[in-house]
This record gives sequence, structure tokens and C-alpha cells, in this order.
Amino acid sequence: MGKDIIADIITSIRNADMDQKRRVQIVSTNITKNIVKILLREGFLENIRKHEESQKNFLVSTLRHRKTGKGKKIILKRISRPGLRIYSNYKRIPKILGGMGIVILSTSQGIMTDREARLEKIGGEILCYIW
Repeated sequence: MGKDIIADIITSIRNADMDQKRRVQIVSTNITKNIVKILLREGFLENIRKHEESQKNFLVSTLRHRKTGKGKKIILKRISRPGLRIYSNYKRIPKILGGMGIVILSTSQGIMTDREARLEKIGGEILCYIW
């Protein structure tokens, strides 16, 4: 039985956000790099840097926090999981909060957001929702 790397990323970011920590350390794989790049591009993260510790590569990400403790929290929800894969064509990709949130999909052309998938007219596996 393998590990669910995407669920680990989501849990790490969610826990750091709840504790109002600035940095998150994530194991570096191709999937995690692509997801973290999307989060950086969409404004959920401030920056990313590589870190090596005891011959393991990590990505250290800085969360974008609000100035006061009363701001909105990052909400991440895992949809497709190893025991239950959820697929969608490009016409049926859900819009989160009327387009305010994002859906991250794994498609035949790589990991991308719902907006990119609709423009390319390709569907795929729905990995997670973020708002």
C-alpha cells in the first residue's frame, strides 16, 4: 500500500495555516512540485525554495498570511483518492465558489487548474479543491 502524497501536501498546508505558521516543508516529487507551482501562481504561497536534509529533497514553502489573525484561512479539500478516483470531462469540471476557488486536475497534459483545463478542452482526475 502506497502513500498518498497529495493528501500529505494538503494536510501539511492546512495544519500550518491553522497554526499560523509561515513555512511548510513538503517532500519533493514531480507531483508536489507541480501542485506547489500552481499554489504559488494562484497566490496561496509566497515563495518556494529547495532544501536537502539527510539525502532527501524537500520543498520549503512560505504561506501567504493575512496581516491580522482575523483573515480568511486557506481551505483545501482532497477529492480523488487512491481508493476512489474521481474523473471529469472539461464540461463538467465544478466551479468552486462561482469561480473564486480553484480545482486542481491531473490531465493527460500534466497537472493544471480548472481554468486551464477548460481552455485546453481536456478533462482528467480531480485532485483537490482550494478556496
